[in-house]
Amino acid sequence: MSASESQLVERVVDTTRYPLAEPDGPGWTEAVSRARQDLAEHGCSVLPDFIRPALQEELRRECAEIAPQAHYDVEVVNAYNIDTSIELPPEHPGRKTLERGNAFVARDQIPAEAIINRLYTDPLFQRFLADCVQLPQIHPLADPLAGLTLNVVNPGMAHPWHFDTNEFAVSMLTQEPESGGGFEYCQDIRSGDEENFDDVRAVLDDEGEHLVRRLTLRLGDLQLFKGRYSLHRVTEVGGSTARYSAIFAYSERPGVIGSVSRTKQIFGRVLHEHVAAEGNAVRGDALLD
Repeated sequence: MSASESQLVERVVDTTRYPLAEPDGPGWTEAVSRARQDLAEHGCSVLPDFIRPALQEELRRECAEIAPQAHYDVEVVNAYNIDTSIELPPEHPGRKTLERGNAFVARDQIPAEAIINRLYTDPLFQRFLADCVQLPQIHPLADPLAGLTLNVVNPGMAHPWHFDTNEFAVSMLTQEPESGGGFEYCQDIRSGDEENFDDVRAVLDDEGEHLVRRLTLRLGDLQLFKGRYSLHRVTEVGGSTARYSAIFAYSERPGVIGSVSRTKQIFGRVLHEHVAAEGNAVRGDALLD
C-alpha cells in the first residue's frame, strides 16, 4: 500500500467506521461482513456516512458544479432498456412504456481531482468493494464515458423501473432532493434463468406493492446493490433541488466497454473505443436485457 493511497482514504473516508487503510484488520473484516450479510439478506447494503461528514459539503459542491454538463434526453423506455418497437406478446411487461427523464455526466467530464474520481480509481476502495461482493478482484471499466458517471434527476423527473446490466452496482448519493427521489427495489424478482414476467408486470402495473422495498439515502452514503436481478427505480423528485448520485461501474474482467447503442442513448455520443469494441460483448446470462 502506497502512502498516497492511504492518504486518500484517510482524508476522504470515515476510516473509524470503514478502515480502508487497514486491509484484513478487524475493522475492515467487520465492515465487509456486515455488507455481505446485507447483500445476502436484502440484495442491498447501505454504508452510511462513508464519506467523512466534514467532506460531504465539498463532495456535494464538486458534483453540483459538473451536473450542468449532463446529457439530457427524455425518452420513452421499458424496464428492459430494449427497443420499444419490438413486437412482444400482449401480456409481456416489456410492452409497458415508461418515461426516463434522468441524465448522466460522463466520465471524461469529471475532473481528475474530484473526490468521486479519486475514489473510483483507488486500489484500496476497489479491494474493499471486491471483498464486499465476494470477488477476488474488480476492474474499472475501460469505457471512457461509462466507468464513472454522475446521475442527475431534476425536479419533476424520475429514473423509472429498470434492471442493471451488471450483477452488482456501486453508487453514492451526492445531493439530496427536497422531497421524493426515493430508491425502491424488488429484490431478486428474477434470476439468471427465469425472467418471472408475471411479478415484473404486477410491479409495473402498480399491483406488486408487496414486492417493493424502499430505502432512504443520505449525502455521503455508499450503496452496494444487486441490480441485475432486482427491478428498481428512483421516484419522482419534488421541490426545487435535484438528486445527484455518483455511479461507480466495475467489472469482474478488465477491458469492458459499453455498446454503441446504449452509449449513444445515455450520453448522446460515442467515441472510437465504442465503435472498435462493438460486437465483442460477453454475456453472463440469456436474460432479455
